[in-house]
Amino acid sequence: MGHVQWARDLARRLLQEPLPRRWAHTQGVAEQAQTLAGVLGDDADLVTASAWLHDIGYSPALAHTGFHPLDGARYLYGVENADEQLCSLVAHHSGALVEAEERGMRGDLAGEFDLPRAELLEALTYSDMTTGPDGTHLPVEQRLSEILVRYEPGDIVHRSITRSSPDLIKAVRSIEDRLTDAR
Repeated sequence: MGHVQWARDLARRLLQEPLPRRWAHTQGVAEQAQTLAGVLGDDADLVTASAWLHDIGYSPALAHTGFHPLDGARYLYGVENADEQLCSLVAHHSGALVEAEERGMRGDLAGEFDLPRAELLEALTYSDMTTGPDGTHLPVEQRLSEILVRYEPGDIVHRSITRSSPDLIKAVRSIEDRLTDAR
């Protein structure tokens, strides 16, 4: 639990004041991750910690490249000396490779951070893609629609989410199936 407490405290410090809406989203994502403990077993704390930290790269203190998964993961690895699995989850969350490609940064992301185990990345993606910007829980289709409305069609995020949607939905469905099977 110390790992999770550390992650929550770090995320609060980096997001709560400068980005209160992002902080609300982060709290909701962590809450979703905690509901997965029964299907994640020994990996529950790792996924919950990554849920707390997945968007720290938006913090003005960390935003160096403008690509939040990479900025957050670099900070965790280089400054906080965080676990490589945790850094990889933050780096690759919610379709980050597609967005990295759109930004011309795929080599940077893939070269610096290995892909995490698929079931862990699916769990973090589920938590993120079923939580709205205000921290409320919603279906993945509604979340994707909300993102596409926020960003203009030519925007990198809009293009990335459009390309990533099938994989994001597949990840969410995989976790939903695991939750159903666990009941």
